[in-house]
Amino acid sequence: MVELKSGNSKVGIDQGELVSFVVEGHEYIHQKGSPGWRSSDTEMFPIIGPVDQAGFRVNVPNGEAIQDQHGLLRELEYVLLESTESTAQFQKEYKAGTSIKNSKFPEKSDKQWLTWPYSFIFQKSFELKDNRLTISFKITGERDMPFMLGYHPAFKIHTNDSRIITDDKDFSLDEVLAVGSRALQVADCTSIVLKDKKEIQIDTEGFGHFMCWTEVRNMVCIEPISFYPYSVEQQNLHEGFQLLEDEANFEVTLTAKI
Repeated sequence: MVELKSGNSKVGIDQGELVSFVVEGHEYIHQKGSPGWRSSDTEMFPIIGPVDQAGFRVNVPNGEAIQDQHGLLRELEYVLLESTESTAQFQKEYKAGTSIKNSKFPEKSDKQWLTWPYSFIFQKSFELKDNRLTISFKITGERDMPFMLGYHPAFKIHTNDSRIITDDKDFSLDEVLAVGSRALQVADCTSIVLKDKKEIQIDTEGFGHFMCWTEVRNMVCIEPISFYPYSVEQQNLHEGFQLLEDEANFEVTLTAKI
């Protein structure tokens, strides 16, 4: 466990996963073991969304990739590169064509092994400064590698009347619940406020959109995404790819309102 501290704030990171963000005694992150989701954050890469109806296959220029929901990055383990009192940097590395065991097999998938025909390095960095936590993602790899990126944090809900607010929209938790597993789309948006017992603002760079998901009332996932996967049929998921140049950088900033 890596713990970051700054002023009255502290962050807990377990093998690259953000498991706690506490500001002046208030916990903003969904806790493992609580109803709703077994994790507290993850990344969706190199695809976002389900692929079961497409036979778990995704078309890419270098061939056909075998992927499960939200891609294979989540099956790799983070390596801690460095950490200080207020920063930490983690990395995952993948070599093209390597077979990765699928944790969803056999209960939720008939594919035991996942593959991707491109090599890449994925870095995730944390920086805590007072009541603000910045999470940065850096992707390097083969030029013109197709990819999508989504960040999937889960926030703890403390009240019965929480709201999700953008510049021009205002959603209730009931509206998110009603959409179900598809997740509520929030298109063309770079900033969201979760108004609960305390407020937290999620600002992004590089993603462009959000989707929101939950199946319970004690947590909600507010997910920055580069592409909303349910806008196309699963067989056409490749339409949502962007191409890697020298590197790609994305950023999410969580600001606790105090």
